[in-house]
Amino acid sequence: MRITVFGATGPTGLLLIDQALAQGHEVVAYARTPAKLPSRSGLIIVEGQLADAAAIARAIEGSVAVLSLLGPSGKKEDAPPVVTGTRNIVAAMSEHGVKRLVAMGTPSAADPFDRKDLRVGLMVTAIRKFKPAAFQTIVSVDRVVRKSGLRWTIVRFPVLTNGPRTAGVNARRVGDKGNLRLSRANAAAYFLDQLTDETQIGRAPFVTDN
Repeated sequence: MRITVFGATGPTGLLLIDQALAQGHEVVAYARTPAKLPSRSGLIIVEGQLADAAAIARAIEGSVAVLSLLGPSGKKEDAPPVVTGTRNIVAAMSEHGVKRLVAMGTPSAADPFDRKDLRVGLMVTAIRKFKPAAFQTIVSVDRVVRKSGLRWTIVRFPVLTNGPRTAGVNARRVGDKGNLRLSRANAAAYFLDQLTDETQIGRAPFVTDN
C-alpha cells in the first residue's frame, strides 16, 4: 500500500515510517529537511514547505491514504504553516481522489462524545493559557479535517513518551477511565492500524497506553 506521511521527520513520524516499511508499505515522506530522513528501500522523499500546494499534491498523488502528524512545536510562527499545510493536504487529496486521512490532534479540540475529565480539563486550560498559538493551531486543524468531506480520523494524543511498543492501546472518549500517556511507538502503530480499521472513521478517539 502506498501512503503519504506528513510530519515525517519528528520522533513519532520516524517510528511510523519504520513500522510502515516493516509492514511492506511504500511510504512517501514529505519533508522540509530531507536530510533528517534515512535512505531506505521503499521510502520516497518529497521536499517542500507546507505552503507549497503543488509539492504537496505531488507527494499525495498515487497514494491510497495520508497520515498527518503535523502539529505545533510551540513556536508562535508554527500556527499558520500547519493550518495552511492541512488545508493544502485536504485540497490535494480531493484533487487526486485520495479519501482516507488520519490526522493528529489533542484534547484541546473537543469532541461531541467527550465527557468531563478534571485531569484533561486542567491540561487543556494550561495549554490554552500558556501556549495560545499551539492551542489555536490544534483547534483550527481539527475544524479543517472535520469539514474536509474525506474519510477522516483524528487521533488525539495525550502526553507522548519514548516508552516501548506494547500490545494494544486504549482508544476512548475523554472522560473514560485511562491514563494520560502514550508511547510514540504505540502512537505510530495506531496510526498504521487505521489504514485497515474503519471503526474510527469520522471519529476522534483519545488514544492512550493501556
